[in-house]
Amino acid sequence: MSRHMPKVIIALVFCGLVATTAMAFADGSAKPVSAQEAFALLKGLAGEWQGKVTDREKGPAVSVTYRVTANGSAVLETLFPGTDHEMLTLYHLDNGKLVLTHYCAMGNQPRMELDPASNANRLVFAFAGGTNLDPAKDIHMHQGRIGLVAPERLENEWDVFRDGAKINTNKFFLERKK
Repeated sequence: MSRHMPKVIIALVFCGLVATTAMAFADGSAKPVSAQEAFALLKGLAGEWQGKVTDREKGPAVSVTYRVTANGSAVLETLFPGTDHEMLTLYHLDNGKLVLTHYCAMGNQPRMELDPASNANRLVFAFAGGTNLDPAKDIHMHQGRIGLVAPERLENEWDVFRDGAKINTNKFFLERKK
């Protein structure tokens, strides 16, 4: 056995671990997560995030914070903190379901529930009602996806509806602020 063989074996094992981790984050067919597991993932986002909206490279800058609050029973997401366009989304468990209420700059408050098809890499939220809006005609956030593409990277999408149909998808490309 060559004296370089142990280094080669270690390098191959390391490459295998990196590839496995990358596939775990990229695999959209990962097993479904429970509401409790998804809520734990959201808690893990606590901190400051920054990035771009619409276009990963050339889009306008965006800042997002996640904060665990209420003795660990809620996660507060603040989008565009400190600006006139600041919005809040509050995530919490409700009788075994993961739900959110989005407090929108448009003055409405859509509610959504975690879709059972969600997995550890992609939390999907479906419209479940709201206040100050008629979903059949008013403009509102209707559904969304939080993409956990890497431990320090998110790609989130939030669909805007009007007249009962999707008119736009707001895409957020975020990295944890160092």
